[in-house]
Amino acid sequence: MRPLQMAVALHAHHDWEVKAAPDPLALPWLIEAQRAIGITEVAGPASNPLIIGWGKRLKIDYRSDEISWCGLFVAHCISSALPAEDLPRGLLGARSWQRFGVPCPVPQPGAVMSFWRVARNDWRGHVGFYVGEDAAAYHILGGNQGDAVNVKRFAKSRFLSARWPASAAPPAGKPRLLHADGRLSANEQ
Repeated sequence: MRPLQMAVALHAHHDWEVKAAPDPLALPWLIEAQRAIGITEVAGPASNPLIIGWGKRLKIDYRSDEISWCGLFVAHCISSALPAEDLPRGLLGARSWQRFGVPCPVPQPGAVMSFWRVARNDWRGHVGFYVGEDAAAYHILGGNQGDAVNVKRFAKSRFLSARWPASAAPPAGKPRLLHADGRLSANEQ
């Protein structure tokens, strides 16, 4: 038997299964976040009913998308995908998410990432989901990023914490390297 015939014969006698590598973006809360890409605030005194609905579903008093909603977006995604997950007190405050879940020692897809906004010791911040990074910045899928749900780059120097849902399997991923393809975010209000 020649080598090619032997390989075909061996294959015929075994059930071979080719498994695809797991998709690092296929986490249930990150899938929910991806579904929301493109949602925007409504200009003027009106508010987007989808964003207001997130607050109603979470039973918090949220009446206007002029109020920072990055934390609301993260809470919506986490609670939709992991209904038993404990959310932090004061979930509208981005820095409240530094107490969420468990530490994520290595930023990786799905990690809840917190950033300072005005100054490191200021109360204001931003929160969103890690989808990747380049040498200078983390790529964050979040709400209220330029008044919309999208992916923006955040300078690594603004990073405060990476957290992971306590009710999910422990974080076992690794950083996802991407190309720098845009300016750094400076509008998360």
